[in-house]
Amino acid sequence: MKITDVRLHHVTGTLPFEGTFWEERLIQPIDVYPEYRSRRRREMRANDDGDLSIEAVFVEVETDEGVTGIAGPTSLDVAFIVWRQFRELLIGEDPMAHERLWDVMYRSAVHGRKGEAMFAISNIDCALWDLKGRWANAPVYRLLGGPTMTEIPAYASALGYSIEPERAAERARSFVAQGYTATKWFPRSGPVDGPEGIRRNVELVRALREAVGPDVDIMIDAWMSWDVPYTERLAEQFLEYRVRWIEEPVMPDRIESYRLARQRSVLPISGGEHEYTRWGAFQLLAAEGVDVLQADTYWAGGITEMQKIFTLCSVYDIPMIPHGHSVLANAHLSFAQSPTSVPMIEYLIKWNEVHQHFLKTPLKPVNGSIHLPEDVVGIGMDLDPAKFESERYLDFTDI
Repeated sequence: MKITDVRLHHVTGTLPFEGTFWEERLIQPIDVYPEYRSRRRREMRANDDGDLSIEAVFVEVETDEGVTGIAGPTSLDVAFIVWRQFRELLIGEDPMAHERLWDVMYRSAVHGRKGEAMFAISNIDCALWDLKGRWANAPVYRLLGGPTMTEIPAYASALGYSIEPERAAERARSFVAQGYTATKWFPRSGPVDGPEGIRRNVELVRALREAVGPDVDIMIDAWMSWDVPYTERLAEQFLEYRVRWIEEPVMPDRIESYRLARQRSVLPISGGEHEYTRWGAFQLLAAEGVDVLQADTYWAGGITEMQKIFTLCSVYDIPMIPHGHSVLANAHLSFAQSPTSVPMIEYLIKWNEVHQHFLKTPLKPVNGSIHLPEDVVGIGMDLDPAKFESERYLDFTDI
């Protein structure tokens, strides 16, 4: 079997929604500048009816035996890199040889070891695994050595919800009612916001703890926008509310700051969402910078690379909870790991709704857990044309 083409399937559609879909955005490192701190992000726009307009690109690897693998969704920027940098490398190759293809792409991307070029490699790799599963007529977790479990607890990641304390508390209570035993929230204040920002962050955590009771885990995501002294101070104030971890307290390249934050914080530190490949993960682990690693399957190098990152984590006895960009790919990976390696799966309540909108069979938590997807082949990436308002295949030949 040979790869005959790598196509980029661009689709648009509308996610019906009553009210405001994106109620709040997360803090960003650029918010240290006041002119950016007040801006809303692009994805927070909705159409005039309040519904959310969605566009997405799916990577489709085709073969001369008619077997196709699908991955995504991804962005137009990443699609362009797939086409211009990697497509020609793949045509004529054996799609089963995922280790060779990953190495070829990585070695060709000297200036793309991180960031969007690695996103492109990750998407292609996930499409190859979906293809492999379809060819074998098996779910990918079986090809990876699973299943090791039949269900994994999910945590409700509340990106996009209001962080006004009363509204956040109401939403957190609804998560508990749905069976979730953990929830993650995204405060907007950082070091530049002074004592008032600290008060707002503590007020949010206090309201969440009062809402969910003593037995539900609360995690806080700083999204790379704090620093070591601020993390140390907030951890001390969060301690009485038993926050399970503080996530990404510093910028990703600041490995020494990660080490210091973990050393000084009275609460666990997690991170790695914005790190790439086994080499990036190794730096964080070797520096003893995190208590939990959170590499993203669609960013860090795909399923092929994430297997290696899981192995590294097992050597350091650090659990990995993959970042929740793709719950499907993460589930197949997680169901092939030791239960001690993957204690939970992240479920981004709003974002995973967006990312799975065009799928025929989206994977969603039931009673707060992700259950083993038994009736799928590959990863389960079949698209639902009934949800397309437009579709086309991108062609960047003349650019």
